[in-house]
Amino acid sequence: MNPLLQYILVQRAKSKLKGKKTIAKRQLVKEVRYGQVEFIHAIKEILFIAIGVGAAGFGLKGFLLPNHFIDGGATGVSLLIQVKSNISLGILLVLVNIPFILLGAKTISKKFAIRSIFAILALAIVVHFVPYPIITSDKLLIAVFGGFFLGLGIGMAMRGGSVIDGTEVLAIYLSRKWHLTIGDVLLLINILIFSAGAYLLSIETALYAILTYLVAAKTVNYVVDGVEEYIGVTVISPHNEDIRVMLTEKMGRACTVYNGKGGFAKDGTARISTEIIYTVMTRLELARLSTEIDKIDKNAFIVMGVVKDIKGGMIKKKPLK
Repeated sequence: MNPLLQYILVQRAKSKLKGKKTIAKRQLVKEVRYGQVEFIHAIKEILFIAIGVGAAGFGLKGFLLPNHFIDGGATGVSLLIQVKSNISLGILLVLVNIPFILLGAKTISKKFAIRSIFAILALAIVVHFVPYPIITSDKLLIAVFGGFFLGLGIGMAMRGGSVIDGTEVLAIYLSRKWHLTIGDVLLLINILIFSAGAYLLSIETALYAILTYLVAAKTVNYVVDGVEEYIGVTVISPHNEDIRVMLTEKMGRACTVYNGKGGFAKDGTARISTEIIYTVMTRLELARLSTEIDKIDKNAFIVMGVVKDIKGGMIKKKPLK
C-alpha cells in the first residue's frame, strides 16, 4: 500500500475510534481495512461515472445534438427544449434534472443525490466545452450509435451509484405511489416525450427517437445487469450425490448442496427429506448439463433462472471443460 494512503487511512481510523478509552490494535486494523475497501470502491465508482459522462457526451454531441435528434427521459426533454429554444444543452441538462435529484435525495439517499449532482454537472461541462467530432449524418446510424453511447453513459453512471438521467428516480417514486412497475412508469413518461417530439418536430423525428431510446435502454440493461448472463440451476433428484459428483468432477463446476423437504404429503405421513443442488452455469454449458443430468436421472426436477451478474466464486476462474 502507498505510504501516504496508509497514513491517511490510519489517521481516519483513529479519528473514528477516538471516542473509545482504549483502542486495541485489532480494532485499528479492522477500521483501516474498512477504510481501504471504501477507498477502492470510491475510486471504482468515480471511474465508472467518468467513463459514463464521457460516453454520454460523445453520444449527445457526436450524434444526436448536431442532427436535432431527441431521446427519452430527462435527456430527451433537454434535447427537445434545446432544439426549439437554442438554450445551451449543458444548462438544460442541469435544470431539467434538478427536481429529479431533489426527489432522489428524499426517496433514495443524500449520498446518491450528491453523486448524481456531480455526474450531471460533469456531463453539462463536457457537453458545453468538449469539442466532440460529428461522426455521421445518416439518420439510422445516428439513432443506433447515438442511443448506444448514451445508454453506455447512463449505465456506467448507474454502476457508479449515480444517474445522469433523473427520470429513473421519478419512475421509482411513482411506482411506489401508483403500484406500477418501474418499466411501466418509464414507458408512460417516454410516450409523453415522444408525442411532444412528434407534435413539435415531426413524426419521423419521433420515430427515430423511439429507436434511439430502445437502443439506449438495451445498452443500459447490458451495462447495469452484466453482459455475461448466467443461469442459476436448481436440481432436485434422489440421485443428488451422483449429480453433485458429475458437476464437480466431470464438468468442473462448483455447486451448493442444502437440505429440503417435499411439500406434498398425505395426512399423517412424513414429508420426504432430500438434498437440493444449486449451481450457476453459462448458457453455453446448459445443453451439456441437461445431457449429463438425463444420463443420471431423466425424471430430475430442474429449475432454471437468469442470473444477471455474479461476483466471487469459481465460475469466472475455471475454464469450460
